[in-house]
Amino acid sequence: MILVIDGHSYLYEMESLCDIFFPYEKVTAVYENGHDDSLLVYTGYKEENGAAHLHVSVKMEDRFAEKRGTFSLGEPDFERQCGLAMAVLLYDILVELTGYRPKWGVLIGVRPIKLLRKLTAEMGQSKAAEYFLNSLHVSQEKTALSVRTMQHEQPILAASKPESFSLYISIPFCPTRCAYCSFVAQSTEKTGKLIPQYVDLLCKELEYTSEVAKACNLRLETVYMGGGTPTTLNAQQLGQIIDTVNQNFDMNTCREFTVEAGRPDTITADKLQAMKERGITRISINPQTLNDEVLNLIGRDHTTQQTLDAFHLARAHGFDNINMDLIVGLAGDSVESFRNTLDGVVALHPESITVHTLALKRSSNINKNGKIHFINDGEGAGQMLNYVDTVLTKQNYIPYYLYRQSRMVGNLENTGWAKPGYENYYNVYIMDESHTILACGAGAVSKIKHPYKDELQRIFNFKFPYEYIDRYQEMLDRKEKVKSIYKQFLLSATPSTN
Repeated sequence: MILVIDGHSYLYEMESLCDIFFPYEKVTAVYENGHDDSLLVYTGYKEENGAAHLHVSVKMEDRFAEKRGTFSLGEPDFERQCGLAMAVLLYDILVELTGYRPKWGVLIGVRPIKLLRKLTAEMGQSKAAEYFLNSLHVSQEKTALSVRTMQHEQPILAASKPESFSLYISIPFCPTRCAYCSFVAQSTEKTGKLIPQYVDLLCKELEYTSEVAKACNLRLETVYMGGGTPTTLNAQQLGQIIDTVNQNFDMNTCREFTVEAGRPDTITADKLQAMKERGITRISINPQTLNDEVLNLIGRDHTTQQTLDAFHLARAHGFDNINMDLIVGLAGDSVESFRNTLDGVVALHPESITVHTLALKRSSNINKNGKIHFINDGEGAGQMLNYVDTVLTKQNYIPYYLYRQSRMVGNLENTGWAKPGYENYYNVYIMDESHTILACGAGAVSKIKHPYKDELQRIFNFKFPYEYIDRYQEMLDRKEKVKSIYKQFLLSATPSTN
């Protein structure tokens, strides 16, 4: 596909829309007209007589459509509104030519709930919802889901204070790499020998990070240990990390401590005991599906029975806040199969269920080797999510956080559902970017949030475990910058009136 960008700076918006309608096409952007291709998108901007003239056309094989629009140069918030106007022109053409109408309209961002909250603050909830429907072309059902999610997030966001922060701990190891995975997680077959040294250095980084937090007068709200699969570690290593957190951070204000246990085949009695006796309040046991054939296709070396056994074992060890992850759109799955999975998970009565839509990332094994063909059935995936909404609402789960990714099947969404009182605060804070996240471990990204403004600065750890180990001191030197960033923020600190 060739995308012509003629006279404007809306490349990201135009390219993202093309990805929604043609997720498997490579988009080549050019900046002059005169190109030809079987799939050609032209987007033009020209100023004349005090107005911006927009021209968008699409050629698909032997089909062609175009639209034009005029936008006043004096309009408030001109750049954003003009970009939206051009996006809507392209969206309308692509809907006409493909017959496909994305449920999220022209929205291309990761955080639609954050946008809805901003619009609600500006114009009220009713008008914000109308803007989603009429200006952004978001469907009725996704607008309603967004409003519900925003409402349930509000008390959690209100609990965050200017001095609040959360701690993220990265354990980038897994027993095997799932076919759809795009994270930096490494299989233990390849990197297991690095684990002991990695854990020792991670604990040192946690100690150092606690001193940084104290120097910045930050208050710990939540801790989240993710990956990867943290329970790839043995019980002693898990205990070592958790002890380091408990001994170095002020846990008196900490609302929750989550460990993403993840793979059922890594969950054992001694690991559960090590976590429980050290105060872990929430764990995730993630089947993704209860269909053994699908598990085999996606490279998950565990069975449905192992999921059930791990869940009951966790209950026996006293865990009363368990999350379970499911994925819509997996290879070999069907609407009926997914319904059976959801029904089976609901029968276990976990406190929360997070439903992801498959995202085909370029770094996943699917796209690297092309050996597995995943469904791109947006209609089927939509039916699965409709079933989720119906069943979980009936079972008194509420949607409390939501985000989107590129290249998702059906251009849909990921939603966290929980029984009231069991929402995961960390998930809300990381998605809303409402306070600082100090992150430790390979691949971790610290997000330093201005206490009174919508402003973030990021500090990146090295991506892979071997880099983390080899360049450890260099990484600590980066984290020292947190102090100077906070000092700079506080010098410009003006409490928001919102």
